[in-house]
Amino acid sequence: MSLLITDECINCDVCEPECPNEAIYQGDEIYEIDMNKCTECVGHYDEPQCIDVCPVDCILVDPENKESEETLKEKYLKLTGQA
Repeated sequence: MSLLITDECINCDVCEPECPNEAIYQGDEIYEIDMNKCTECVGHYDEPQCIDVCPVDCILVDPENKESEETLKEKYLKLTGQA
């Protein structure tokens, strides 16, 4: 996973529908990101859409799970059946 939603999330519901990979889901307390589906919108958009729409800036790059542009592109190809 490249992105992480922090506990500053206010559950405003704007990020979930913006994710082209359906990687964002409602967790026990806040929204969460499925690390196997998140491509930081690589292959879909130039910028991660969830970060663009988040009103409290609680979505950031997970420092423990950084992925290269190439890795994100490969994941995108697998998710879309192009690999």
